[in-house]
Amino acid sequence: MDIHDTLSDVKTKDDLIAFIGALAEDSRTNTEEWENITLPDYLSSIQAWLKDMDGYYKNSGGDMPADIDWNFIAVLLYTGKIYE
Repeated sequence: MDIHDTLSDVKTKDDLIAFIGALAEDSRTNTEEWENITLPDYLSSIQAWLKDMDGYYKNSGGDMPADIDWNFIAVLLYTGKIYE
């Protein structure tokens, strides 16, 4: 199964934990499918997507999420740097 197909299944904390594990495994086993292999490239692509996310939702016919907790996302990304 394509990992992209599982995005809509993420509804809970446990779902997100499983998705992140699957994403990590996918990066190891399907490297040729990844545009951004290095961590700096991956983070830069996330930054670029965030800048353009309004267009993503508009073009896909979806609604932009209204209640995004931006601080939580920042904490999540930062703790990946320091948590063991």
